[in-house]
Amino acid sequence: MRVIDLGTMPYRDAWAAQERAHDEVVGGGEEQLLLVEHPPVITFGRRPNVRRNVIASDESLNQLGVEVVQSDRGGDVTFHGPGQVVAYPIVRLNDHRLSVGALARRIEETLTATLREFGIDARKSPDAIGVWVPQPDGRLAKICALGVRIRRGVSMHGIALNVTTDLRYFDLIVPCGLVDRPVTSVQKALRDRAPSFGDVKNTLARRFVSAFTPSPGTPGEGGGEGSVATTSSAPMRKNPHLIPLPEYRERG
Repeated sequence: MRVIDLGTMPYRDAWAAQERAHDEVVGGGEEQLLLVEHPPVITFGRRPNVRRNVIASDESLNQLGVEVVQSDRGGDVTFHGPGQVVAYPIVRLNDHRLSVGALARRIEETLTATLREFGIDARKSPDAIGVWVPQPDGRLAKICALGVRIRRGVSMHGIALNVTTDLRYFDLIVPCGLVDRPVTSVQKALRDRAPSFGDVKNTLARRFVSAFTPSPGTPGEGGGEGSVATTSSAPMRKNPHLIPLPEYRERG
């Protein structure tokens, strides 16, 4: 698996990069993991009526500089922005003997393992996709969103992991269409013990390569050692600066 760091890139440009990578992998090329950090953007998937979960007005979004894009991925509405590691694994499901559901579970397990390396008690939710962290009040807070699409047997789209993300952006939407489910980040969970943005990104890349590298003598199964050969089209930023965001609470 080739790891490509796109740096900071608008969502539509990264989508185009995914399309090019997808064509290469469909044609038999090496599988790829695209890493990127997006400027503020709200995306929503192909489910009917998901646009209603964008609760901020168009005028407010324009004032805040937040783009809105309808994607072709699965899932509901989510936010991408500064301080968030977004990863797009472009893999052939048949090579790994994975169904769509099994692919989602492997990605969730990869994220869970990544976060546990940093001491975060990450886990899956029994009733929602993604990766979650228990809160003091007993609720689970989402730390990582997941949404994929499979076309011609090869995956697109992927995950968005909150590292140093300004979580107030999520007040603009009903994240993933789940009412009263909080969101969190690596920074919020670990505070002074939080690793750098770059450390999280590198650990995530290593975990993905391992998860999608066949173990010796076990074709189709992830968990091999693998290696992270990173091609970077932009400098990696370890500590992205957050965009100032005014207090915002709009409920339509």
